[in-house]
Amino acid sequence: MSLHPKVIDLILDRVHRLLAALDHPELELPPVIHLAGTNGKGSTQAMIRAGLNAAGRSTHAYTSPHLARFHERIRVADALIGEDTLAGILEECEAANQGLPITYFEITTCAAFLAFARTPADYCLLETGLGGRLDATNVIAKPLLTILTPISFDHPQFLGTTITEIATEKAGILKRGVPCVVGPQPDDALDVIEATAARLGAPLLVHGQHWHVTEEHGRMVYQDEAGLLDLPLPNLIGAHQVQNAGATIAALRFLGFDEAVCEAAVTRAEWSARMQHLTKGPLIDAAPQAEFWLDGGHNAACGEALAESLGRLPTRPLHMICGMMNTKDIAGYLKPLVSQVETFQGVSIPGEAATLPASETVAAAREVGFQATEAVDVASAVATIVASHPRARILICGSLYLAGNVLRENG
Repeated sequence: MSLHPKVIDLILDRVHRLLAALDHPELELPPVIHLAGTNGKGSTQAMIRAGLNAAGRSTHAYTSPHLARFHERIRVADALIGEDTLAGILEECEAANQGLPITYFEITTCAAFLAFARTPADYCLLETGLGGRLDATNVIAKPLLTILTPISFDHPQFLGTTITEIATEKAGILKRGVPCVVGPQPDDALDVIEATAARLGAPLLVHGQHWHVTEEHGRMVYQDEAGLLDLPLPNLIGAHQVQNAGATIAALRFLGFDEAVCEAAVTRAEWSARMQHLTKGPLIDAAPQAEFWLDGGHNAACGEALAESLGRLPTRPLHMICGMMNTKDIAGYLKPLVSQVETFQGVSIPGEAATLPASETVAAAREVGFQATEAVDVASAVATIVASHPRARILICGSLYLAGNVLRENG
């Protein structure tokens, strides 16, 4: 972290240089499934991994950011990378880089490729960190499959201020002749994706055209040209997870897997801090009658998805603890949630220089209609809530960095 500060500078030259110095581990990976999008990348990757594992296939998986430990970013043949292995490959990358400029995400991506190249697996699942076209993961010349999850507004300082500009960056993962599964998209984004695919001769499997997924009578119904699947709802909560599950099934069907694998994908996936029900740890011990939920979403689309998910829970007064980064659209995120929340407390995110101060979170929340107050930290916010509402439903949300802090503190 000290050698490679988190200053984002989107360019692929440094990654290509370091990979060449490492003797091109990116050329030694098993078949790659490359995912990009604004929301749903991690959940979709987790479902695909669950399905592949159920089929007896091993997977490497790369994701970001991590929540509690850096090791979460790199799964080698389905196991979190070991401490000694991680330390070793990072040292190798440092030595090969020879002190030249490189970012934190770039060097750790190269380290992940090094680990993946040295251990056999059947598939390699790569999630972009930011954007797609110039993301450090976008050095795989011929992936087996690409996936574009829903695109919406996020990171305007890097990706652009319109859906068209953002979609242009995300669609940069498409490769000539490589099929792409496309999740639900705004019209402007889909126009960009289809134009990019046409230019590259990349076959598309598009939601609403080539595959359909709906929730019906407490079940999930998926249909494509190969037929209809009637499956349980995903164990990851929310209508948006039904859409993510649809993209997962489209990918698995493309790979030739059967209904049993598709069902395992949507019912066995685990993905922390996405509408996660917390059931153990010091916070829960301090308020045993309360109900705790944790969510790391942080943009307007995530706020809408979170509101929809909360609306599905049995009625119970909701109390919100929120901390956000200062690069996010806080009003856009909060507006969909106003009508469901009884009390709101803003917190700063511990250890994050780019946190939005609690006072500014509270001010923004008041502007969109919350009765909001400031709290020193999550624990004191919980104590305030349960002093008056011991059986409260408590939602901790606003940032994956805040979610990671909560998960670390609660084991």
